[in-house]
Amino acid sequence: MTATPTWIVTTETSPWQKQEAVTVRDMDVFPKALLQTESPLQEVDGFGVCFNELGWMSLSRLTEAERAEIMTEIFSPEGANAHVCRMPVGANDFSVDWYSYDETPGDLELRDFSIEHDEATLVPFIKAAQAVRPDLRLWASPWCPPTWMKTNHHYACAVPSPMAQQTRYDNGLTPERAIAEGTDGFILDDAHLDAYARYFGKFIDAYAERGIDISMVMPQNEFNSDQVFPSCTWTPAGLARFLRHLVPQMEARGVEVFLGTMERANERLVEEVLADEEIGGRIGGVGFQWAGKGAVAKIHWHHPELKIYQSEQECGDGANDWRYARYAWSMMRHYFRHGANVYDYWNLSLDEGGVSRWGWSQNSFVTVNPEAGTYRFNHEYYVFKHLSHFVQRGARFVETLSYTGYENILSFLNPDGSVVIAAQNDMSVPMPISFAARGKIIEATLPADSFSTIALPAELLA
Repeated sequence: MTATPTWIVTTETSPWQKQEAVTVRDMDVFPKALLQTESPLQEVDGFGVCFNELGWMSLSRLTEAERAEIMTEIFSPEGANAHVCRMPVGANDFSVDWYSYDETPGDLELRDFSIEHDEATLVPFIKAAQAVRPDLRLWASPWCPPTWMKTNHHYACAVPSPMAQQTRYDNGLTPERAIAEGTDGFILDDAHLDAYARYFGKFIDAYAERGIDISMVMPQNEFNSDQVFPSCTWTPAGLARFLRHLVPQMEARGVEVFLGTMERANERLVEEVLADEEIGGRIGGVGFQWAGKGAVAKIHWHHPELKIYQSEQECGDGANDWRYARYAWSMMRHYFRHGANVYDYWNLSLDEGGVSRWGWSQNSFVTVNPEAGTYRFNHEYYVFKHLSHFVQRGARFVETLSYTGYENILSFLNPDGSVVIAAQNDMSVPMPISFAARGKIIEATLPADSFSTIALPAELLA
């Protein structure tokens, strides 16, 4: 049987449509885009989503069969193939409310540590994913330590602004207890630092007892951001002090430690930690999100040995519209062109409107209508799937040389020798295009305002 290419197209009105009119022949003309398959770049470890409480709450409004359909579509290789996923250590901004695993003031021995809270949401959420994907890989980060470990004894760092009209979501923090960006919100003495490192260890152990293994942790979500929701600011020096306690705890359990998540376009925040003689060489990678994308290129250039995780795709405004799906593609291009090994989306599912406990809206792969008990997949899901479905674990990113106007391309070389070409036509008219890979010309006409993936079996390129 002759191998044939697969071509999938998504437009605003017609997602994931199979096309036929793609031709492959020996190279006889110079292409619009040349794939440099002879010199592939970074390895791709995979794609994933993030588990949070409001995600599971929304899915719980559906029938068991409907939840199973969604989880199969997102996690199976036949669907979006999500398998390198993120989870919180305690509460995050899309939790039902604030909590930690030990809110007993001064409990440095952690006698009252318990993940019982997670039994109703995060544990079944992850178990449902594992049922589809037994080889699911998990990494974790906290948004906030127990409140008694912070200098202000509160889960937040910032006071809600009256201009934000969030009176209904007042976090109860007064201005004199606010913690400013660029300062340490954690109590930096050895007793608290050691207790917090052991807190991470107990978290890893408790989840392992439930059949959920966590392979990597990052010490803090957005460590330079003072937020109205669960958060804790750290300076690079403060993080380095904590990592001297955390890294040994994790190494004893076979768990990697990455730095992150980075939410500022300032590579010095990473460099200062990596310069620490005791722990700098024991950090395996860095997670970047939001404004942190501005520091990715320099860190990858100076530290090619470090893994780069896109740790949380920017989350939109709850509209889940085509405009933001187009922006999501630009984020994917940015990260993979600057060394990303993993790309993670944030909200798997939310109720209609996507409103958080702290009062703003975000996008999600799936939107659930609570009144009707129905759900739908959103545009960003299909854009994500245009890469995640086709790009295998262990694939290598391939740089593309192109004529002006044909740069909107991402290409990968899979371990089995197949080649994946993903492209956006952002024009309002169809765009004929020719690619070259391994001595072959691939020609297609990309529909107006569309995303395409062309997957080429290795036999076609022999």
